[in-house]
Amino acid sequence: MVRLSDPVQSEFDAPHRLHGLSEVLHVVAFPRWKWPVIRQCLPGHSLRFISAQNVPAQARCLVLWGKAALPQGAAPDVQILRVEDGFLRSVGLGAELVRPLSWVIDTRGIYYDAGQESDLEWLLAHAVFPPALVARARALRERIVASGLTKYNIGGKTWQRPPQASQVILVPGQVESDASIAFGAGGLKRNMDLLRQVRQENPSAYIVYKPHPDVVARLRKTGVDEERARDWCDAVVTDVPMNVLLDGVDAVHVLTSLAGFEALLRGKAVTCHGQPFYAGWGLTEDRLPHPRRKRRLQRDELVAATLILYPLYLRRNGRTLATPEQALDELAAWKARKGTAQPWWAEIYRFFLRRFIGVR
Repeated sequence: MVRLSDPVQSEFDAPHRLHGLSEVLHVVAFPRWKWPVIRQCLPGHSLRFISAQNVPAQARCLVLWGKAALPQGAAPDVQILRVEDGFLRSVGLGAELVRPLSWVIDTRGIYYDAGQESDLEWLLAHAVFPPALVARARALRERIVASGLTKYNIGGKTWQRPPQASQVILVPGQVESDASIAFGAGGLKRNMDLLRQVRQENPSAYIVYKPHPDVVARLRKTGVDEERARDWCDAVVTDVPMNVLLDGVDAVHVLTSLAGFEALLRGKAVTCHGQPFYAGWGLTEDRLPHPRRKRRLQRDELVAATLILYPLYLRRNGRTLATPEQALDELAAWKARKGTAQPWWAEIYRFFLRRFIGVR
């Protein structure tokens, strides 16, 4: 495994945690556009790309996307690696097949499944955070905030906080069919149920609802009753960058949205109605219990585990791994070069994606 030239090495960082894997890894049912990305994540290994129906009995390690089911025919003791997008991903949507700058590879579960411990939860519960690592995390967080970077870095419109509003609350929508809802949302699983509850609890607040960008792009299905969002909020915003909204609000209410973590980076109050990875550590107001999560963390310890120790970062040259700082350099340059305006061909491209990949 490639060693990263990080300012602070840790026995818990992603490359170290992936030491000792089988030389041959069987990658199950990945679409072809992801093949070069997983190769970049796992240098030094021989990857065999197979369908879920053709898993050899001798396979020692299977690489699955997200919460994909364990294929029939797999050995009882086979090791499972689960892969997902990282938290500083790209300039553009994953649903548009934009190549990522970060993925996570989890040996225990996956970060959005609250039903079992993931590598990220283990890190948050057990990792040692020496002062140098915390300082590195603080510098990373401050630069992310100053640069206005988020997971997807899209949106071209401006937004200003209403001058008369004494309390402004952001409710970010999610894709209701997403695995993070199924495995981490708890009782509330619909955007409008969350929005109604936030309105009921905050009758005098100015509430902003932001639909998920995949839904706005019509690459994922609209949530139940989502067209009625204005019944329970003061404004629905779509093509506004997430960082602009987060900078202007006082609080964020989420099911499991990553926007809650991005709000914590910016020092905002976050209420979690589900069980996202960043809840249960003393940094959020939690509506559901987290019996496994007993440790109290400082904000930059959360950042250290989530953005330094857990993900793998990928150079845009498609060949090598990167440090978080290098990835941030490339993400900021990518955003500056591309800008926030939607290109003229974007809707044509989305039309073909909807036709050939489908809307889920």
